[in-house]
Amino acid sequence: MNYSPQVGVRSSTTVDLSRLSVCFLAGTLGQGGAERQLFYIVQCLRQQGARVQVLCLSQGEYYEAPIRALGVPVRWVGSHHSRLVRALTIIRALRGQDVDVVQSQHFYMNLYATLAARALGARELGAIRCDANTEVQLSGPVLGRCGLRFPRRIAANSQAAIQNAVALGARASRFHLLRNVVDTRQFHPADTPPGNRVRLLVVARLAPQKRVDRFLQALAAVRQEYAAVEGTILGDGPLRKELEQLAGQLGLGDAVRFAGPVANVARHLHDTDVLVLSSDWEGTPNAILEAMASGVPVVATRVGGVPDLVQEGRTGYLVEPSDCGPLAEALLRLAQDAELRRAMGRQARQYVEECHSLERLPVILSDLYREVLA
Repeated sequence: MNYSPQVGVRSSTTVDLSRLSVCFLAGTLGQGGAERQLFYIVQCLRQQGARVQVLCLSQGEYYEAPIRALGVPVRWVGSHHSRLVRALTIIRALRGQDVDVVQSQHFYMNLYATLAARALGARELGAIRCDANTEVQLSGPVLGRCGLRFPRRIAANSQAAIQNAVALGARASRFHLLRNVVDTRQFHPADTPPGNRVRLLVVARLAPQKRVDRFLQALAAVRQEYAAVEGTILGDGPLRKELEQLAGQLGLGDAVRFAGPVANVARHLHDTDVLVLSSDWEGTPNAILEAMASGVPVVATRVGGVPDLVQEGRTGYLVEPSDCGPLAEALLRLAQDAELRRAMGRQARQYVEECHSLERLPVILSDLYREVLA
């Protein structure tokens, strides 16, 4: 490894991204939030002149083609079910290359990144994409703890995840906050005037975690007080049929639409007055950032990294993940006050531009890799 940081003009160590070689290890390249952030990071590094490659346990998924289009090789290393064989496959794929950083994009890839980096004399960078607690639980008591404690550096996308990891026994000094970013050119406020109805939007996989049933119950409660409210649900999943039946039982009828998965979320945000997130647990949801970048206020449950994004009473409202009552009250407040929605939307856009814009990513990554390579 021949990389060495350069000294910046302000006597702080900076990283010349054009001289960096990074291998990303991804569990999947499906159409998810972690995968979108991977695309943003890979795109930024390529624009800065870095050498980048991606090794993935899956193949032929959504983000594989866009990443290849950046001139980044994507290799499949998941042909065997054995974790040991997969680790050896990754090491063989990278042997003889001058790799500076082996970076995990999913928590369950942390051990692969650690083993590969130490075998190759590189630096590893683990990942926490959710709230740490959930990831450790899903990985199992042994592998979960190892994935949390073995990497010398871990990038987490929320302060809540870092706090949870420290509570589980990890050292705080090993963590770096790597905020999610959003493309503020793609996601921007709409030029069209609002309609006569208040439009609520949910962007979520229809799975138990997302508690879309809570949203449907809240929507039904709001419509009892203010009938000019309707909802759209973008996404698919195992609970779709059950949720459609619940919508019918609640008498929502034409007041809610299950639109399924869509490629262009930005277009739907232009037809939205409020984004709703009703999850029981989360990391740092891209849907919230995309809505805020589009000038849309947010009503969300106070879980994971959501409080890092939504400023209570300024860019939206936070409610406890209990019954639908608090969620319905916040939605009704916004439904009945168009000027409040507009003011929150303007402040949401300003916050994203200042803290989560894609344009800030080169500086964010330079800080990150400086710590990893130190």
